[in-house]
Amino acid sequence: MYICILISESLMIPIFGTLLSILSSVTGQIGPNYDPLFYDVMLYIFGTMMFSIFLLGVIGYWIRVHGWAYKDNRERWVDELDGHFENEGIGLIPDNGKYW
Repeated sequence: MYICILISESLMIPIFGTLLSILSSVTGQIGPNYDPLFYDVMLYIFGTMMFSIFLLGVIGYWIRVHGWAYKDNRERWVDELDGHFENEGIGLIPDNGKYW
């Protein structure tokens, strides 16, 4: 029983040592002795993830408003707004000649 406990303790020491070395390397980046490459790479990775989330949001909004095709899956308020614009003549180029 005692040998089993010693073996398990000796196996846990490298794991704790690895965790402590990772923790010390990450916390060592805070302060005057940080590695600029570590900071830049982490910033670039985070920035790339944030930009991809923003881009997915823009694409999702575009698909929500316009649909996959011209008249597919558009929301009702977009169709109502288009109908209002057509009835009021909003956004149309006048073709009576006096504006040209």
